[in-house]
Amino acid sequence: MAMRQFKAESKKLLDLMINSIYTNKEIFLRELISNASDACDKRYFKSLTDASIDIKKEDLQIHLSVDKDSRTLSLSDNGIGMTKDELEKNLGTIAKSGSQDFKAENQNENIDIIGQFGVGFYSAFMVASKVTVVSRAQGSNEAWQWESKGVEGYTLTPADKETVGTDITLVIKEDAENEDYSHFLEEYTLSDLVKKYSDYIRYPITMYREKSRQKPKPEDAGDDYKPEYETYTELETLNSMVPIWKRDKKDVKPEEYNEFYKNKFMDYTDPLRVITSRTEGTATYTALLFIPGQTPYDYYTKEYEKGLALYASGVMIMEKCGDLLPDYFSFVKGVVDSEDLSLNISRETLQKDSQLKLIRNSLEKKIKNELHAMQVNDRDKYETFWKAFGRQIKFGIYGDYGMHKDLLADLLMFYSAKEQKLITLDEYLEKMPEDQKCIYFAAGDEVDRLGKLPNAQLVLSKGYDLLLCSEDVDEFCLQIMHDYKEKEFKNINSGDLGLETEEEKKAAEEATTENKELFEAIKKALNGKVKDVKVNPTLQDHPVSLSSEGGLSMEMEKVLRKMPANGEGMESTKILELNPNHAVFGALKAAFAVNDTAKIDKYAELLYDQALLIEGLPLEDPVAYAQLVCELMK
Repeated sequence: MAMRQFKAESKKLLDLMINSIYTNKEIFLRELISNASDACDKRYFKSLTDASIDIKKEDLQIHLSVDKDSRTLSLSDNGIGMTKDELEKNLGTIAKSGSQDFKAENQNENIDIIGQFGVGFYSAFMVASKVTVVSRAQGSNEAWQWESKGVEGYTLTPADKETVGTDITLVIKEDAENEDYSHFLEEYTLSDLVKKYSDYIRYPITMYREKSRQKPKPEDAGDDYKPEYETYTELETLNSMVPIWKRDKKDVKPEEYNEFYKNKFMDYTDPLRVITSRTEGTATYTALLFIPGQTPYDYYTKEYEKGLALYASGVMIMEKCGDLLPDYFSFVKGVVDSEDLSLNISRETLQKDSQLKLIRNSLEKKIKNELHAMQVNDRDKYETFWKAFGRQIKFGIYGDYGMHKDLLADLLMFYSAKEQKLITLDEYLEKMPEDQKCIYFAAGDEVDRLGKLPNAQLVLSKGYDLLLCSEDVDEFCLQIMHDYKEKEFKNINSGDLGLETEEEKKAAEEATTENKELFEAIKKALNGKVKDVKVNPTLQDHPVSLSSEGGLSMEMEKVLRKMPANGEGMESTKILELNPNHAVFGALKAAFAVNDTAKIDKYAELLYDQALLIEGLPLEDPVAYAQLVCELMK
């Protein structure tokens, strides 16, 4: 029996495949089952046009069997089988795909072939020291055996096989350091692998499984009888065959979708929304997506891995394909099944091809539309979603320099000071008075505090609403957006809000001119902490306030300070604003009139610290502030 040699390039590729290409050895079973499924497809397809092929679709199957003593795992199918020439052609040359040839020859037919007999088949050598293939082709009276122990070559000899189809027997490798091959001989491992990767293969995958049951209780057994058990074997179908996403939506109950989601994605709560999508054309795929009802415990950590489960015609390719989801929709769970994805050396590694991008773009629009529909038609559910994942949407707008703001802006929600509830930007605009020019917002830690800020009271007194932004990403998000439907966002602490009356403006100009030297003295006392001191006649009952000018606000400074190293040197340009109508301003003027420099210095520090506290910013020296207050109380 002469040993046939693999071609030189095939030999190198086989060695590479066995040792490095596949990172996950367990997928060998997926590959062999996919090839067996293809063989069944081919036989069934031929039976439709050839009356001599007497087989029904329901008769086709794939069977697994294990023998621990001989360390063999066998996989049998009653598909189309291979002739001697086909064994030589398909298995003698690496990367030769019989399935690809079959599809090419029948391009105009509606055939869905998932396997690539060749490369996938050789994944068996990751776990097997020897692989034997016995096959009898449809229409042939003889069978042939192909056998190989790897790169040294293979033999091809006549064999006996009574039925059409292919039997593959793997001699599983002995366990080695850090490699447990024996678990591939365990029934529960094989069952789990079929469930994981091949659950939706359209033919039954069967295996005899050893089970235990209680023996019947003897009629004469006494009260002290202890139940006895016996083992038995039973033929079990390991796969469900029909994926839930391939079933018509009207035939699936909501609770079936919910159970699938909870089992597949290990959540104990129902999803907020189920999204089904089926397209044909440039991006042909079926998708079943879910919006979770709660934030995963690790969602905002580096450990969280986004992605959808990716299938090719019912065979799982990747458990989490991150390329199918943009970061701002990373909370979406689900599966995508496509019939025409381009695969390279293995199903494990996807090419970054245009097909994947088309599917991603299509899914992105679908998810956006479904979220917006939930916002409009099921507000309570949307608010639950927003509290869990709204932060991610805001990051999506802020990231990539605002490239996605047009897609995501109408999903945003903020707390309304006027309505005391979450509202959308469209809802804000709908209730804007005609004379209002900007969308006003206040940014800080606590919603309750934000509504009490001096300028917040001013905005509300004009009859305008105010968005209370209490998440650290809020201001960054609104700043990158700049405006919404031509209405500019305005931070109430960003200097001139343009809300003074002409009379107030005139009074402010006069007070500024009159007290120019006083303001210079206050600036000097604060020693560079503020860029300027000015009058703000709109402060109502408040004696003092801080505003900022330039691109970096006080709230942004506070956020950046919390970041390791990044906040160093990041300071907002602050303006100290004084209320000319408040008694405190009169006390300052009185001290300046008698040239009490020490008192002016103390008042300046005290007012600046008070303004910091109002804005929720930390005091540079809390002890000094406490001492100043005590001195004034003496």
